[in-house]
Amino acid sequence: MKVPAEIFRAYDIRGIAGKVLSAAVVRAIGCALGALARERGAPTFAVGRDGRLSSPVLCAALMEGLNAAGADVIDLGIVPTPVTYFAAHHLACHSAVMVTGSHNPGEYNGLKMVIAGDTLTGEDIQGLRRRVESGISESGGGKRTQENVLDAYVERIIGDVKLARPFKVALDCGNGVAGVIAPRLFRRLGCEVTELFSTVDGAFPNHHPDPSKPENLASLIEELKTGPAELGLAFDGDGDRLGVVTKSGHIIFPDRQLMLYAKDVLARNPGAEIIYDVKCTRLLAPWIEQHGGRALVWKTGHSLVKAKLKETGAPLAGEMSGHIFFKERWYGFDDALYCGARLLEILAKENDPNQVLERLPDAPCTPELNWQLAEGEPQAIMGKLQGLKAFADASRVLTIDGVRAEYEDGFGLARASNTSPVIVLRFEGNTALALARIQEVFRKTLQPLKPEAQLPF
Repeated sequence: MKVPAEIFRAYDIRGIAGKVLSAAVVRAIGCALGALARERGAPTFAVGRDGRLSSPVLCAALMEGLNAAGADVIDLGIVPTPVTYFAAHHLACHSAVMVTGSHNPGEYNGLKMVIAGDTLTGEDIQGLRRRVESGISESGGGKRTQENVLDAYVERIIGDVKLARPFKVALDCGNGVAGVIAPRLFRRLGCEVTELFSTVDGAFPNHHPDPSKPENLASLIEELKTGPAELGLAFDGDGDRLGVVTKSGHIIFPDRQLMLYAKDVLARNPGAEIIYDVKCTRLLAPWIEQHGGRALVWKTGHSLVKAKLKETGAPLAGEMSGHIFFKERWYGFDDALYCGARLLEILAKENDPNQVLERLPDAPCTPELNWQLAEGEPQAIMGKLQGLKAFADASRVLTIDGVRAEYEDGFGLARASNTSPVIVLRFEGNTALALARIQEVFRKTLQPLKPEAQLPF
């Protein structure tokens, strides 16, 4: 079977549902996954799906393909991605697939995959493509059962996380799948919860469920101004990325959130390594070292970070996009619901939680900026950029994932997204002047590589 190569990304499968990601393609991928899991000795899959309009059809095709390869399926129904990961541990099947388009536009969907405890990435995902293209013999015989693990998930978290006092929190689920469990979980933790957009609706009628974009937090900021909540938490479409907003409307981006989590974890694990991705602030590494840890910068991508977490034994990792990975007291997968609970556990001990958040080290910076391009163009442009050996005046240039040019007074980053055809850009400076200077250096370097495509800064 010929399949579109572009859907097989660096750390998951992603594409426009019904077009490049058809039910037939997903069934074939399910068959390949089932065969691979049988080879690796973990042929039972926990399978969940998000609330996108295309998810029921694609999930049915996936389960049919898994069964056709002789793998068993435990159907979890509509659940957040971290609940699917949790089920693989809780049900001791160790393999899982989540049907989700995550934070991508509504017409997208995809697969996040775990086999025998390892999140598939890179070459494994390309291996799936080759299996599909070469043809897979269908042995059949796989069974399908249903399981509700939401109760067990909530009990596991409330057994681990204890709040020193009741907390008033506003939750914005963005009509994503976090709405099926987030309000219940935080009420069980003892919170007074204000709900925004908890009804799961794959048309996303209120705003897009991507908390990394400030415009998607406008409703939450307004609720915090007028309502009783002390803090706002926002979840992405599949519940594995967290956004945080203070009472006064300040967005605490995930790299600054990670400072707070790192300080807490290092208090119990002195000398531990803390991992962060290339999009994070320059202020994070000194903070980690100041609190007795070792800082390690790594590639962006949930499966890449999880693999590094497993390799190093680090108790904590985080990405600027909002994926936070607790290995201490948890399982090492990215879980915005658990992360939000750990944040409240830390803040409930403080007299002024918002002040604690707003006083974390900060510098003038941009959010993630997306340079919109055609399929395949980001990788080609990044190849040219790395070949230029630009940014000679930088104190350090990292090329583990795109190009990150670090200066004494800031940094600039350009990297190809692995989930959509964009180049992701981010900038930071100790002052607004430094920020503007670094952006201008990148503008003069990048624009000639695609003169007709307008940069987003």
